[in-house]
This record gives sequence, C-alpha cells and structure tokens, in this order.
Amino acid sequence: MNNFAASGYYRLTNNKRFKRAFQDCSVEQNMEEDSTAKYSKAKIVFRSLKYRNYRLFFSGQSISLIGTWMQRIALPWVVYQMTGSEVLLGIVGFAGQIPAFLLAPVAGVLTDRWSRYKVLLLTQIISMIQAVILAWLSLAGVLEIWHIIVLSLAIGCINAFDMPARHSFVVEMVENKDDLGNAIALNSMMFNGAKLIGPSVAGLILATAGEGVCFLVNALSYLFIIYSLLAMRLPVSEEKNTETQILSEIKEGFKYTFGFPPIKHIILLLALVSLMSASYQVLMPVYAQEILHGGSHTFGFLMGATGSGALLGAIYLASRESVLKLGRIIPIATGLISAGMIALTFNTSFLISLFITAFAGLGMMIHTASSNTIIQTITDDDKRGRVMSFYTMALMGTAPFGSLLAGWMAKMIGTPWTLCIGGAVCFIGTISFYKKLPELREIIKPVYVRKGIIPEVAKGIQTASEPAAGS
Repeated sequence: MNNFAASGYYRLTNNKRFKRAFQDCSVEQNMEEDSTAKYSKAKIVFRSLKYRNYRLFFSGQSISLIGTWMQRIALPWVVYQMTGSEVLLGIVGFAGQIPAFLLAPVAGVLTDRWSRYKVLLLTQIISMIQAVILAWLSLAGVLEIWHIIVLSLAIGCINAFDMPARHSFVVEMVENKDDLGNAIALNSMMFNGAKLIGPSVAGLILATAGEGVCFLVNALSYLFIIYSLLAMRLPVSEEKNTETQILSEIKEGFKYTFGFPPIKHIILLLALVSLMSASYQVLMPVYAQEILHGGSHTFGFLMGATGSGALLGAIYLASRESVLKLGRIIPIATGLISAGMIALTFNTSFLISLFITAFAGLGMMIHTASSNTIIQTITDDDKRGRVMSFYTMALMGTAPFGSLLAGWMAKMIGTPWTLCIGGAVCFIGTISFYKKLPELREIIKPVYVRKGIIPEVAKGIQTASEPAAGS
C-alpha cells in the first residue's frame, strides 16, 4: 500500500499539468506577498493621511503650491527679461525674503499666543489678494519693476507669519507624535511634488500665454487651500492672554533656541546653506540662458529637475518608520548640495545639468525636512512658534542676503564661479557640523529620557556621530 501510494505520488508530481499548476500557484502566492508588501509600504509612507484635518490640508495645499511655484518661476524670469540685470534679480529676491528675517521673531511670539489655524487662514487669504494684484497688473500690460519689488515685499511679510504658523500647525493636525516625522516628510513631498509640476507648467505657459496667466493660476489655486482650512474640524482652544511684553518673549525664545546646542547647530547650518545656496536659486535664469543657451522652457525644466530630486528625497523620508539616524543624514544631504553647486561650475550640457540639479534638489529637501523633524521633535510645545520662527529666519531670512551677494558676485566673477564658491562654503559648514555630532549625542540623550520619546528617536541623534559606513 505504501509502495502504491509512493508510486502514485511520483506519477502525480512528475505530471506536466501538475507541475504547471503548482508553479502557477507559487507565482500567484509570490505576487500576492509582493502586493501585500507594497501595500504595507504605501501605508507607511502615507500614514499621516488617516487624520482628517491633515488629509484636508494635504489635498488643498498640494494644488495651491503648484500655483505658488508657477509664480516663483515666472517672477525672476520676467525681471530678467525686463531688465537683463543680475543685480535686480538679487534685489527682487532680497525684497521677497528680508521680511522673514526682520519679522519672524515677532511672528513667532504671536504664533505662540494666537490660534495657529486662524493665522494660517488669514495669510492664505492675503496671499491670494497679492497674487490677484500681480496678475491684474501683468495682464493689463502695466507691470513695472517697482510693482514687482513692492509686491515681493508684501508676500515676504505674509510668509514671515505663515511659515511659523504652518510648521507649528502640523502638530495640531497630527494627533499621534509618532507620526509627526511622517507628516513633515509628506509636507516636503507635497511641496516638492508641486516644485516638480509647477516649474514645468510655468515654462510652457511663459512660452505660450505669458507670465500674467501664471500669476492668475496662482491666485485661483489659493481657493483650494482656503476651502480645505474652512472644512476642518478643530477643538475649541482658548487663546493665551499674557501680559508679558513681546520683547521679553522674543528674548526667551532666543535663549531657548540658541542655548540648546542641538537646535542651535542645526539652525546655524541651515542658515549657512540657505545663505550660500541662494545663488543656486537666484542665478538659474542666468545659467539657463547664458551657460546653456536656452530659453524659458530650459529654465523651467532645470527647476523641475530640482523638484523631482526633492520629491524622491521626500518619499524616502516618508517611508522611514522612525527618525532613526536623521542626525547623520543631515551632513550627507548638505554634501549633495555642495557637490551639485560645484559640478554646475564646470558643466555646459543641458542633460547633465538636469542630472546635477536633481541631486542638488534631493540634498536640499532632505536637509531641510530632517532639520525640521528633529527640531520639532525636541522642542517644547509652548515655545514651538518661536523656535520655528528662528527656523524660518535661518531658511528664508538669510536667503535675501544671499540673493544680493549672488547678484553682486555673478556680476564680478560670473555665474559659474559664484555657484562654485557657494558650494565650497556649504561643504566647509558640513564638515564643521559633522565634527559636532558626538557632542550633540551626549547632550540630547537626557532630554529624550525626560520627554519620554521613543528610543528610536534618541538613537537617531546618538548614532549620528558614528561613521556612515553604509553611505
């Protein structure tokens, strides 16, 4: 009986139809396992969208940011076409960003006092009005350089309040702090997805319909984020009534931010990179036209490549289940920025430029998002607005000085060498930050113990100083 069964089993397993069926079942099982793994990965990447308010914010802001990037690309191109001046490019960049440096400390105090939701809603409405005025002047054919400078100052003032409120509001939309890093990464994914789409669309519209249409699309896009904010359900929160003077609260925020070395060194590196990489943003129209001998579409595709690299970086950060080793990632990211800027100095090929700018965009996104995540994780809630105001100063407040410096240097030594010097200085800052990592590891360990944050978060900074063998 046993021999008969064995004989039957042998004939069955050697039957061609049986083999084919067995193989098909194995393939289907493997495909099902792969599909489940991919689905699980997607759930990890987009896990913050399970929160209704954040889901509304993400959808509305995704559309609005496409319009914002269209205006950001169209504006410097128009200035350069109107004037042909690198210096005026720097002045317009300066006007749009200097308010963040001057007003951010006050904005941080008021963000800690007021409802961050109301501040964000108000800034979006005023931003839409600014875009409507810019579109009307352009479509009417009366736009002049002084209009652009004044309106750039206006949007800079708006952003000085918008950015601290926006960054701080993420904590209120995402209920579980374990998902905070993912939400910040998704914000970056959203921002850089728009940075990928907006410049490419803007380049096509500039070549066909003109800059006025770009400004009009931006104005209309604000309707989506305004609607999303109005549709949110938020708990009623009492606004803080404090008799403390604003100046005293600014001093307290400054002491807290720069008295704690991990926050201090992250913000100082962010400020240096923002200052010196401003030439990358400001001089791209000049690089596209004079070095690559292209037009508005060349400029749009270069900025689109930057956005595509940044989008990949955002997806990578969002797929991480914790903030483990983010401290070590920061100098790696800034190294990519430095290498990209230096490589552009010696390149005249359009295709290679797309490759280089994609890597530079990858580094920029990972640097800013990782810095944001670590700072927000270790900051006390009652000082979050003020800390994020100094983050805004570092990210946007130093950029206007970088814009002026880039415009002046480009006129004196040319665009390529201006980019090279900016990249070299960023690299020096990267090395300095890397040497500080052992000190940061020792300082931050008791802070995470006191705050009761998950162990993986602490290890992210603690292991930051270890040699990056796998990188």
